[in-house]
Amino acid sequence: MNKEILRLAVPNIISNISVPLLSTVDTALMGRLSEWHIGAVGIGSMIFNFVYWNFGFLRMGTTGLTAQAYGAQDEAAIVHTLGRALFVALLVAAGLLALQWPFGEASFYLMNTAEAQQELVARYFYIRIWAAPATLGLYAFMGWFFGMQNAIYPLLLTVLSNVANIALSLFLVRGLGMDVDGVAYGTVGAQYCSLLLAVGLFYYKYRHLLEHFRRSALLHWQQLRKFLGLNADIFIRTLALTGAFAFFYSRSSAEGAMALAVNTILLQFLNWMSYGVDGFAFASESLVGKYKGAADNLKVLQAIRLSFGWGLGLAVLFSLGYWFFGEPILRVFTNQPDVLSAARPFLLWMAVMPLAGTPCYLWDGVFIGLTASRAMRNSMILAFVIFLLAYWAALPLGNHGLWLALLVLLAARGVIQHVLFARKGLELA
Repeated sequence: MNKEILRLAVPNIISNISVPLLSTVDTALMGRLSEWHIGAVGIGSMIFNFVYWNFGFLRMGTTGLTAQAYGAQDEAAIVHTLGRALFVALLVAAGLLALQWPFGEASFYLMNTAEAQQELVARYFYIRIWAAPATLGLYAFMGWFFGMQNAIYPLLLTVLSNVANIALSLFLVRGLGMDVDGVAYGTVGAQYCSLLLAVGLFYYKYRHLLEHFRRSALLHWQQLRKFLGLNADIFIRTLALTGAFAFFYSRSSAEGAMALAVNTILLQFLNWMSYGVDGFAFASESLVGKYKGAADNLKVLQAIRLSFGWGLGLAVLFSLGYWFFGEPILRVFTNQPDVLSAARPFLLWMAVMPLAGTPCYLWDGVFIGLTASRAMRNSMILAFVIFLLAYWAALPLGNHGLWLALLVLLAARGVIQHVLFARKGLELA
Protein backbone atom coordinates (compact mmCIF):
# COMPACT_ATOMS: atom_id res chain seq x y z
CA MET A 1 0.00 0.00 0.00
CA ASN A 2 2.86 2.40 0.74
CA LYS A 3 4.22 1.75 -2.75
CA GLU A 4 0.81 2.48 -4.26
CA ILE A 5 0.52 5.70 -2.26
CA LEU A 6 3.99 6.90 -3.29
CA ARG A 7 3.44 5.86 -6.94
CA LEU A 8 0.46 8.23 -7.02
CA ALA A 9 1.62 10.86 -4.54
CA VAL A 10 5.14 11.62 -5.77
CA PRO A 11 4.08 12.66 -9.30
CA ASN A 12 1.19 14.58 -7.74
CA ILE A 13 3.52 16.45 -5.38
CA ILE A 14 5.85 17.39 -8.24
CA SER A 15 2.85 18.38 -10.32
CA ASN A 16 1.16 20.34 -7.53
CA ILE A 17 4.28 22.21 -6.47
CA SER A 18 4.66 23.47 -10.04
CA VAL A 19 1.27 25.20 -9.63
CA PRO A 20 2.31 27.66 -6.89
CA LEU A 21 5.62 28.01 -8.74
CA LEU A 22 3.62 29.81 -11.41
CA SER A 23 1.99 32.23 -8.96
CA THR A 24 5.39 32.64 -7.32
CA VAL A 25 6.89 33.79 -10.62
CA ASP A 26 3.91 36.05 -11.36
CA THR A 27 4.17 37.62 -7.90
CA ALA A 28 7.95 37.99 -8.23
CA LEU A 29 7.62 39.67 -11.65
CA MET A 30 5.09 42.16 -10.29
CA GLY A 31 7.09 42.51 -7.06
CA ARG A 32 9.82 44.23 -9.07
CA LEU A 33 7.34 46.90 -10.21
CA SER A 34 5.26 48.12 -7.23
CA GLU A 35 2.94 47.08 -4.44
CA TRP A 36 0.06 48.15 -6.73
CA HIS A 37 1.08 45.56 -9.32
CA ILE A 38 1.51 42.87 -6.64
CA GLY A 39 -1.94 43.58 -5.29
CA ALA A 40 -3.53 43.74 -8.76
CA VAL A 41 -2.27 40.29 -9.71
CA GLY A 42 -3.27 39.03 -6.24
CA ILE A 43 -6.83 40.33 -6.63
CA GLY A 44 -7.09 39.12 -10.23
CA SER A 45 -5.78 35.68 -9.33
CA MET A 46 -8.16 35.46 -6.38
CA ILE A 47 -11.11 36.26 -8.65
CA PHE A 48 -10.15 33.38 -10.93
CA ASN A 49 -9.42 31.12 -7.98
CA PHE A 50 -12.91 31.93 -6.79
CA VAL A 51 -14.33 31.03 -10.22
CA TYR A 52 -12.29 27.93 -10.94
CA TRP A 53 -12.15 26.51 -7.43
CA ASN A 54 -15.94 26.67 -7.37
CA PHE A 55 -15.97 24.47 -10.45
CA GLY A 56 -13.32 22.19 -9.00
CA PHE A 57 -16.05 19.54 -8.80
CA LEU A 58 -15.18 18.85 -12.44
CA ARG A 59 -11.95 17.35 -11.12
CA MET A 60 -12.94 16.08 -7.68
CA GLY A 61 -16.29 14.53 -8.57
CA THR A 62 -14.82 13.01 -11.72
CA THR A 63 -11.97 11.43 -9.75
CA GLY A 64 -14.24 9.73 -7.20
CA LEU A 65 -16.74 8.37 -9.73
CA THR A 66 -14.02 7.24 -12.16
CA ALA A 67 -12.00 5.53 -9.43
CA GLN A 68 -15.04 3.60 -8.23
CA ALA A 69 -15.89 2.56 -11.82
CA TYR A 70 -12.25 1.55 -12.29
CA GLY A 71 -12.34 -0.59 -9.15
CA ALA A 72 -15.56 -2.22 -10.37
CA GLN A 73 -13.99 -2.71 -13.87
CA ASP A 74 -16.95 -0.98 -15.54
CA GLU A 75 -15.45 0.48 -18.75
CA ALA A 76 -18.73 1.98 -19.97
CA ALA A 77 -19.13 3.93 -16.72
CA ILE A 78 -15.49 5.04 -16.95
CA VAL A 79 -15.78 6.63 -20.40
CA HIS A 80 -19.22 8.14 -19.78
CA THR A 81 -17.99 9.81 -16.60
CA LEU A 82 -15.37 11.65 -18.66
CA GLY A 83 -17.97 12.54 -21.28
CA ARG A 84 -20.33 14.01 -18.71
CA ALA A 85 -17.52 16.00 -17.09
CA LEU A 86 -16.42 17.51 -20.43
CA PHE A 87 -20.04 18.28 -21.37
CA VAL A 88 -20.60 20.19 -18.11
CA ALA A 89 -17.19 21.93 -18.46
CA LEU A 90 -18.12 23.32 -21.87
CA LEU A 91 -21.52 24.54 -20.66
CA VAL A 92 -19.96 26.32 -17.65
CA ALA A 93 -17.21 27.89 -19.78
CA ALA A 94 -19.76 29.20 -22.28
CA GLY A 95 -21.71 30.79 -19.42
CA LEU A 96 -18.60 32.46 -17.99
CA LEU A 97 -17.63 33.95 -21.35
CA ALA A 98 -21.18 35.18 -22.01
CA LEU A 99 -21.45 36.85 -18.58
CA GLN A 100 -17.86 38.06 -18.25
CA TRP A 101 -18.64 41.80 -18.04
CA PRO A 102 -21.23 41.77 -15.22
CA PHE A 103 -19.25 39.13 -13.36
CA GLY A 104 -16.01 41.06 -13.70
CA GLU A 105 -17.47 44.39 -12.60
CA ALA A 106 -19.19 42.79 -9.61
CA SER A 107 -15.94 41.06 -8.63
CA PHE A 108 -13.94 44.29 -8.72
CA TYR A 109 -16.50 45.93 -6.44
CA LEU A 110 -16.74 43.04 -3.96
CA MET A 111 -12.96 42.74 -3.70
CA ASN A 112 -12.70 46.38 -2.52
CA THR A 113 -10.38 47.13 -5.44
CA ALA A 114 -8.68 50.50 -4.94
CA GLU A 115 -9.34 53.06 -7.66
CA ALA A 116 -5.65 53.15 -8.59
CA GLN A 117 -5.69 49.36 -9.14
CA GLN A 118 -8.98 48.98 -11.00
CA GLU A 119 -7.48 49.45 -14.47
CA LEU A 120 -4.72 46.91 -13.76
CA VAL A 121 -7.13 44.32 -12.34
CA ALA A 122 -9.60 44.81 -15.21
CA ARG A 123 -6.91 44.30 -17.88
CA TYR A 124 -5.82 41.08 -16.19
CA PHE A 125 -9.37 39.77 -15.80
CA TYR A 126 -10.72 40.44 -19.31
CA ILE A 127 -7.72 38.73 -20.90
CA ARG A 128 -7.49 35.70 -18.64
CA ILE A 129 -11.23 34.91 -18.78
CA TRP A 130 -10.69 33.52 -22.31
CA ALA A 131 -8.78 30.60 -20.80
CA ALA A 132 -12.02 29.30 -19.22
CA PRO A 133 -12.82 26.53 -21.77
CA ALA A 134 -9.29 25.15 -21.57
CA THR A 135 -9.00 25.43 -17.78
CA LEU A 136 -12.31 23.68 -17.07
CA GLY A 137 -11.66 21.04 -19.73
CA LEU A 138 -8.34 20.30 -18.07
CA TYR A 139 -10.11 19.88 -14.72
CA ALA A 140 -12.25 17.14 -16.25
CA PHE A 141 -9.31 15.36 -17.89
CA MET A 142 -7.08 15.55 -14.83
CA GLY A 143 -9.78 14.26 -12.49
CA TRP A 144 -10.43 11.39 -14.89
CA PHE A 145 -6.74 10.49 -15.15
CA PHE A 146 -6.47 10.47 -11.33
CA GLY A 147 -9.48 8.16 -11.15
CA MET A 148 -7.77 5.84 -13.62
CA GLN A 149 -4.87 5.59 -11.11
CA ASN A 150 -2.67 7.50 -13.55
CA ALA A 151 -0.65 10.23 -11.83
CA ILE A 152 1.88 10.61 -14.66
CA TYR A 153 -0.45 12.25 -17.18
CA PRO A 154 -1.63 14.97 -14.75
CA LEU A 155 2.05 15.57 -13.98
CA LEU A 156 2.83 16.04 -17.67
CA LEU A 157 -0.15 18.37 -18.13
CA THR A 158 0.64 20.51 -15.09
CA VAL A 159 4.35 20.77 -15.84
CA LEU A 160 3.69 21.74 -19.47
CA SER A 161 1.09 24.30 -18.42
CA ASN A 162 3.30 25.94 -15.84
CA VAL A 163 6.56 25.84 -17.79
CA ALA A 164 4.79 27.36 -20.80
CA ASN A 165 3.09 29.92 -18.56
CA ILE A 166 6.31 30.95 -16.87
CA ALA A 167 8.19 31.15 -20.19
CA LEU A 168 5.45 33.22 -21.83
CA SER A 169 5.09 35.52 -18.80
CA LEU A 170 8.84 36.13 -18.58
CA PHE A 171 9.02 36.85 -22.31
CA LEU A 172 6.02 39.17 -22.34
CA VAL A 173 6.89 41.05 -19.11
CA ARG A 174 10.68 41.15 -19.24
CA GLY A 175 11.14 40.89 -22.99
CA LEU A 176 8.29 43.01 -24.36
CA GLY A 177 7.82 45.32 -21.37
CA MET A 178 4.22 44.33 -20.62
CA ASP A 179 2.94 44.15 -17.02
CA VAL A 180 -0.26 42.48 -15.77
CA ASP A 181 -1.51 41.86 -19.31
CA GLY A 182 1.65 39.87 -20.09
CA VAL A 183 1.04 37.61 -17.10
CA ALA A 184 -2.59 37.11 -18.20
CA TYR A 185 -1.73 36.29 -21.81
CA GLY A 186 0.86 33.80 -20.59
CA THR A 187 -1.82 31.93 -18.63
CA VAL A 188 -4.25 31.80 -21.57
CA GLY A 189 -1.69 30.43 -24.02
CA ALA A 190 -0.40 27.82 -21.60
CA GLN A 191 -3.86 26.47 -20.74
CA TYR A 192 -4.74 25.76 -24.37
CA CYS A 193 -1.39 24.05 -24.96
CA SER A 194 -2.11 21.71 -22.04
CA LEU A 195 -5.66 20.95 -23.20
CA LEU A 196 -4.35 19.84 -26.59
CA LEU A 197 -1.85 17.58 -24.82
CA ALA A 198 -4.65 16.10 -22.64
CA VAL A 199 -6.68 15.14 -25.72
CA GLY A 200 -3.58 13.62 -27.30
CA LEU A 201 -2.73 11.57 -24.20
CA PHE A 202 -6.30 10.25 -23.99
CA TYR A 203 -6.24 9.04 -27.58
CA TYR A 204 -2.78 7.56 -27.13
CA LYS A 205 -3.64 5.32 -24.17
CA TYR A 206 -7.40 5.17 -23.69
CA ARG A 207 -8.99 5.42 -27.13
CA HIS A 208 -10.10 1.74 -26.85
CA LEU A 209 -12.68 2.93 -24.28
CA LEU A 210 -14.52 4.86 -26.99
CA GLU A 211 -16.05 1.60 -28.26
CA HIS A 212 -18.16 1.64 -25.06
CA PHE A 213 -19.31 5.24 -25.60
CA ARG A 214 -22.99 5.80 -26.35
CA ARG A 215 -24.43 9.31 -26.76
CA SER A 216 -27.73 8.22 -25.24
CA ALA A 217 -25.92 6.88 -22.15
CA LEU A 218 -24.02 10.16 -21.79
CA LEU A 219 -27.24 12.01 -21.03
CA HIS A 220 -28.98 9.14 -19.25
CA TRP A 221 -30.97 11.02 -16.62
CA GLN A 222 -30.36 8.75 -13.63
CA GLN A 223 -26.58 8.75 -14.11
CA LEU A 224 -26.47 12.41 -15.05
CA ARG A 225 -28.51 13.27 -11.94
CA LYS A 226 -26.04 11.32 -9.79
CA PHE A 227 -23.13 13.16 -11.41
CA LEU A 228 -24.79 16.56 -11.02
CA GLY A 229 -25.98 15.86 -7.47
CA LEU A 230 -22.49 14.85 -6.33
CA ASN A 231 -20.99 17.88 -8.01
CA ALA A 232 -23.62 20.27 -6.65
CA ASP A 233 -22.58 19.35 -3.09
CA ILE A 234 -18.91 19.84 -3.98
CA PHE A 235 -19.78 23.15 -5.66
CA ILE A 236 -21.49 24.45 -2.51
CA ARG A 237 -18.58 23.24 -0.37
CA THR A 238 -16.06 24.96 -2.63
CA LEU A 239 -18.18 28.11 -2.78
CA ALA A 240 -17.87 28.39 1.01
CA LEU A 241 -14.12 27.73 0.85
CA THR A 242 -13.43 30.28 -1.87
CA GLY A 243 -15.80 32.67 -0.12
CA ALA A 244 -13.53 32.50 2.92
CA PHE A 245 -10.42 33.28 0.86
CA ALA A 246 -12.24 36.02 -1.06
CA PHE A 247 -13.24 37.51 2.29
CA PHE A 248 -9.59 37.27 3.38
CA TYR A 249 -8.46 39.19 0.26
CA SER A 250 -11.27 41.71 0.58
CA ARG A 251 -10.39 42.46 4.21
CA SER A 252 -6.70 42.61 3.26
CA SER A 253 -7.49 45.16 0.57
CA ALA A 254 -9.54 47.20 3.05
CA GLU A 255 -6.47 47.32 5.34
CA GLY A 256 -4.53 49.17 2.61
CA ALA A 257 -2.16 48.52 -0.28
CA MET A 258 0.70 47.39 1.97
CA ALA A 259 -1.39 44.85 3.91
CA LEU A 260 -2.74 43.47 0.63
CA ALA A 261 0.78 43.13 -0.81
CA VAL A 262 2.03 41.40 2.36
CA ASN A 263 -0.89 38.97 2.51
CA THR A 264 -0.65 38.21 -1.22
CA ILE A 265 2.97 37.16 -0.70
CA LEU A 266 2.34 35.22 2.53
CA LEU A 267 -0.50 33.26 0.93
CA GLN A 268 2.12 31.83 -1.42
CA PHE A 269 3.57 30.04 1.63
CA LEU A 270 0.17 28.47 2.24
CA ASN A 271 -0.16 27.57 -1.44
CA TRP A 272 3.17 25.76 -1.47
CA MET A 273 2.19 23.73 1.59
CA SER A 274 -1.32 22.91 0.42
CA TYR A 275 -0.26 21.81 -3.04
CA GLY A 276 2.49 19.65 -1.58
CA VAL A 277 0.25 17.93 0.96
CA ASP A 278 -2.46 17.57 -1.69
CA GLY A 279 -0.20 15.03 -3.41
CA PHE A 280 -1.12 12.55 -0.68
CA ALA A 281 -4.75 13.76 -0.68
CA PHE A 282 -4.97 13.01 -4.41
CA ALA A 283 -3.43 9.58 -3.84
CA SER A 284 -6.06 8.98 -1.18
CA GLU A 285 -8.83 10.00 -3.60
CA SER A 286 -7.66 7.48 -6.18
CA LEU A 287 -7.01 4.58 -3.82
CA VAL A 288 -10.02 5.04 -1.54
CA GLY A 289 -12.26 5.27 -4.60
CA LYS A 290 -10.70 2.24 -6.27
CA TYR A 291 -10.97 -0.01 -3.22
CA LYS A 292 -14.47 1.24 -2.41
CA GLY A 293 -15.49 0.32 -5.96
CA ALA A 294 -13.90 -3.11 -5.45
CA ALA A 295 -15.74 -3.45 -2.07
CA ASP A 296 -12.45 -3.99 -0.19
CA ASN A 297 -13.03 -2.05 3.04
CA LEU A 298 -9.84 -3.23 4.74
CA LYS A 299 -7.71 -1.70 2.02
CA VAL A 300 -9.80 1.49 2.10
CA LEU A 301 -8.98 1.92 5.79
CA GLN A 302 -5.34 1.06 5.23
CA ALA A 303 -5.07 3.63 2.44
CA ILE A 304 -6.58 6.30 4.70
CA ARG A 305 -4.27 5.53 7.62
CA LEU A 306 -1.07 5.48 5.59
CA SER A 307 -1.99 8.57 3.54
CA PHE A 308 -2.38 10.51 6.78
CA GLY A 309 1.01 9.31 7.98
CA TRP A 310 2.79 10.47 4.84
CA GLY A 311 0.85 13.75 4.62
CA LEU A 312 1.44 14.80 8.22
CA GLY A 313 5.13 13.94 7.88
CA LEU A 314 5.40 16.30 4.92
CA ALA A 315 3.54 18.99 6.89
CA VAL A 316 6.18 18.84 9.64
CA LEU A 317 8.89 19.42 7.02
CA PHE A 318 7.04 22.46 5.68
CA SER A 319 6.67 23.90 9.19
CA LEU A 320 10.36 23.48 9.92
CA GLY A 321 11.29 24.98 6.55
CA TYR A 322 9.12 28.06 7.10
CA TRP A 323 10.39 28.48 10.66
CA PHE A 324 14.07 28.44 9.75
CA PHE A 325 14.02 29.86 6.22
CA GLY A 326 11.03 32.23 6.23
CA GLU A 327 13.15 35.35 5.72
CA PRO A 328 15.02 34.07 2.61
CA ILE A 329 11.74 32.82 1.13
CA LEU A 330 10.23 36.30 1.52
CA ARG A 331 13.08 37.73 -0.55
CA VAL A 332 12.14 35.43 -3.43
CA PHE A 333 8.86 37.32 -3.79
CA THR A 334 9.98 40.93 -3.40
CA ASN A 335 13.08 43.07 -2.98
CA GLN A 336 11.24 46.12 -1.63
CA PRO A 337 12.44 46.90 1.93
CA ASP A 338 9.10 48.30 3.13
CA VAL A 339 7.19 45.19 2.03
CA LEU A 340 9.80 42.89 3.61
CA SER A 341 9.67 44.82 6.87
CA ALA A 342 5.87 44.68 6.98
CA ALA A 343 5.80 40.93 6.26
CA ARG A 344 8.35 39.70 8.83
CA PRO A 345 6.05 39.83 11.89
CA PHE A 346 3.68 37.34 10.21
CA LEU A 347 6.20 34.57 9.51
CA LEU A 348 5.19 32.74 12.71
CA TRP A 349 1.75 32.11 11.19
CA MET A 350 3.43 30.49 8.20
CA ALA A 351 5.22 28.00 10.45
CA VAL A 352 2.00 27.02 12.24
CA MET A 353 -0.27 26.77 9.17
CA PRO A 354 1.01 23.41 7.83
CA LEU A 355 0.37 21.59 11.11
CA ALA A 356 -3.10 23.06 11.60
CA GLY A 357 -4.20 22.84 7.97
CA THR A 358 -2.94 19.49 6.69
CA PRO A 359 -5.66 17.22 8.19
CA CYS A 360 -8.47 19.01 6.31
CA TYR A 361 -6.67 18.56 2.97
CA LEU A 362 -6.18 14.85 3.63
CA TRP A 363 -9.78 14.37 4.77
CA ASP A 364 -10.94 16.03 1.56
CA GLY A 365 -9.14 13.30 -0.38
CA VAL A 366 -10.82 10.58 1.69
CA PHE A 367 -14.28 12.11 1.32
CA ILE A 368 -13.86 12.50 -2.45
CA GLY A 369 -12.79 8.87 -2.82
CA LEU A 370 -15.86 7.80 -0.84
CA THR A 371 -18.01 10.25 -2.88
CA ALA A 372 -19.16 11.60 0.51
CA SER A 373 -20.04 14.95 -1.03
CA ARG A 374 -22.80 15.86 1.43
CA ALA A 375 -20.46 15.44 4.39
CA MET A 376 -17.84 17.60 2.62
CA ARG A 377 -20.45 20.28 2.02
CA ASN A 378 -21.78 20.34 5.57
CA SER A 379 -18.36 20.36 7.23
CA MET A 380 -17.19 23.29 5.07
CA ILE A 381 -20.32 25.36 5.71
CA LEU A 382 -19.93 24.92 9.48
CA ALA A 383 -16.21 25.76 9.29
CA PHE A 384 -17.01 28.90 7.28
CA VAL A 385 -19.40 30.11 9.99
CA ILE A 386 -16.70 29.46 12.62
CA PHE A 387 -14.21 31.40 10.45
CA LEU A 388 -16.45 34.48 10.35
CA LEU A 389 -17.03 34.34 14.09
CA ALA A 390 -13.28 34.03 14.69
CA TYR A 391 -12.60 37.03 12.45
CA TRP A 392 -15.04 39.28 14.26
CA ALA A 393 -13.71 38.12 17.65
CA ALA A 394 -10.12 38.85 16.55
CA LEU A 395 -10.91 42.16 14.82
CA PRO A 396 -8.94 44.25 17.36
CA LEU A 397 -5.78 42.36 16.36
CA GLY A 398 -5.83 43.85 12.86
CA ASN A 399 -4.01 41.81 10.21
CA HIS A 400 -2.88 39.28 12.83
CA GLY A 401 -6.55 38.66 13.62
CA LEU A 402 -7.19 37.98 9.94
CA TRP A 403 -4.47 35.31 9.90
CA LEU A 404 -5.78 33.84 13.15
CA ALA A 405 -9.23 33.47 11.58
CA LEU A 406 -7.73 31.70 8.55
CA LEU A 407 -5.87 29.31 10.86
CA VAL A 408 -9.13 28.59 12.71
CA LEU A 409 -10.87 27.88 9.38
CA LEU A 410 -8.36 25.20 8.38
CA ALA A 411 -8.24 23.59 11.83
CA ALA A 412 -12.04 23.58 12.19
CA ARG A 413 -12.49 21.84 8.84
CA GLY A 414 -10.15 19.04 9.87
CA VAL A 415 -11.77 18.56 13.29
CA ILE A 416 -15.31 18.48 11.88
CA GLN A 417 -14.37 16.00 9.15
CA HIS A 418 -12.65 13.77 11.70
CA VAL A 419 -15.76 13.75 13.88
CA LEU A 420 -18.00 12.89 10.92
CA PHE A 421 -15.78 9.99 9.86
CA ALA A 422 -15.48 8.73 13.46
CA ARG A 423 -19.29 8.59 13.65
CA LYS A 424 -20.13 7.00 10.30
CA GLY A 425 -16.92 5.55 8.91
CA LEU A 426 -17.18 4.20 5.37
CA GLU A 427 -20.94 4.74 5.41
CA LEU A 428 -20.45 8.50 5.02
CA ALA A 429 -21.52 8.37 1.38
